[in-house]
Amino acid sequence: MTEPDPVTVPAPHSPEAEAAAMEGRRLPLVMAPPKGRGKPPRHLADLDLAGRQDAAKEAGLPAFRAKQLSVHYFERLVDDPEKMTDLPANQRQELVDTFLPDLMTPISQQEADKGTTRKTLWKLFDGALVESVLMRYTDRATVCISSQAGCGMACPFCATGQGGLERNMSTAEIVHQVVVAARQMASGEVPGGPGRLSNVVFMGMGEPMANYKALMGAVRRLTSPAPEGLGLSARHVTVSTVGLVPRIKQLTEEGIPVTLALSLHAPDDELRNELVPINTRFSVAETVDAAWNYARVTKRRVSIEYAMMRGINDQAWRADLLADVLNSYGDWGWVHVNLIPLNPTPGSKWTASDPADEREFVRRLEAKGISTTVRDTRGREIDGACGQLAAQSVS
Repeated sequence: MTEPDPVTVPAPHSPEAEAAAMEGRRLPLVMAPPKGRGKPPRHLADLDLAGRQDAAKEAGLPAFRAKQLSVHYFERLVDDPEKMTDLPANQRQELVDTFLPDLMTPISQQEADKGTTRKTLWKLFDGALVESVLMRYTDRATVCISSQAGCGMACPFCATGQGGLERNMSTAEIVHQVVVAARQMASGEVPGGPGRLSNVVFMGMGEPMANYKALMGAVRRLTSPAPEGLGLSARHVTVSTVGLVPRIKQLTEEGIPVTLALSLHAPDDELRNELVPINTRFSVAETVDAAWNYARVTKRRVSIEYAMMRGINDQAWRADLLADVLNSYGDWGWVHVNLIPLNPTPGSKWTASDPADEREFVRRLEAKGISTTVRDTRGREIDGACGQLAAQSVS
């Protein structure tokens, strides 16, 4: 599978990009991160179990040490050498430094919903900033994680997309967000007592499929049985995309039945070209067809994400058109529409739909047999909801 051709653009936050922002011009699509950035240190989570054992041998250590460290990190959720009492005391720090190097440091944490929604701002090894959000519900706990520092998809209504792309994250950097969330749940740090992290959604900063290799490495670490990974159900891992069709097709053949969420936001090319610039490369028809094929092959229902924007994409006729587009593939339950009340971002001209228009949109979809829900937005007041992540420090 060939990657989409990269687009040559000024680096994010360059004078050219800042000038474009000042003049109100659209940011260009960025399919590949700027070159010349350093790579994070290799971490145990970057490798499968066999790879860790090989790395241990290369370091002059017995292979079983790699498995011991895997048990600590993925089963016991521990990276503190003092708690690894089954390892030789004089080797613990060296082993941790070799296999569990510091990848990211929490800078700040904000809470909402009486502490059950927690947004963490992370500083990566090179100073790049990303965010993740842990949300505890009565029946589950979900962490929304980032896959890139920034985003190159340039969607004008999304705070992350308007910040540009800084760099891809490594597999281990992606996974570590989940391990820390699982640790917070297990320790009882989140109100409600000790619990288990059950769901992971790749809906934080970045376009996951533009960082495909690291994405799939992370998915494998999350779903592999312990101690190779966290042992989560693939059905409880959701990968969101704005519609990189070649990558959707590649994901279809991976044999890992994650939930696919397609950020569609418009059923017609004319509007989607404006809202989701990748649509100028892959049309609505091509994108929905790839999503349908994913459902056909994996037998996993696809989620269509649709941010409701007042006077932009919330007209009743667009609800009818969306239903017709989806129903053209049959009504075998292959798809579910998840309407998202648009979350505010600083300085944005985009606003959420009027509740009456939202209700009519739902009614129109359901009248045509389309399963539809309106997302229960969490974390809006701490800029932790969908489309709000911008990785800014809190004073």
